[in-house]
Amino acid sequence: MSGTKNMDRWLGNGGMAIIDALGGSFEEYGVDGEDLGWVTGTFTPPQLACNPHGSVQAGVHSVLLDAAMNFAINSALSGRDRTQATIEITTELLRPAMQDTRYALRGEVVRLTRQVAYAEATITSEEGKLVSRATGTFLVHRDGSVTSN
Repeated sequence: MSGTKNMDRWLGNGGMAIIDALGGSFEEYGVDGEDLGWVTGTFTPPQLACNPHGSVQAGVHSVLLDAAMNFAINSALSGRDRTQATIEITTELLRPAMQDTRYALRGEVVRLTRQVAYAEATITSEEGKLVSRATGTFLVHRDGSVTSN
């Protein structure tokens, strides 16, 4: 693994029971050649995440996409640096996600500065069709004892 931070303990539910309850799981992460983090995972919505017709509610998409972006950012940070808060998130639903169907989840850092990170995340079908996507802006907390970007 080429990541600058070991995030192995956060694989699975990312340290948040809600991710697991909604059917999400983080499986792999790393850092690309530009020191920008990424994470991949899966999303298989249970009944809890769906309306009575079996389609996933918009807020569930937002929770999972926000968590994927946070995980991706944190994987690119070193030492005790971490995301502190989501400043802004925009979520678009392009197709319905249905109960008990498996989807791919991916988060990527677009730009990382000293205080702010920009990221995007997607949920796609097994056929590769885009189901939902989000972009977000995040406040970054720097420990101060480590030289950063």
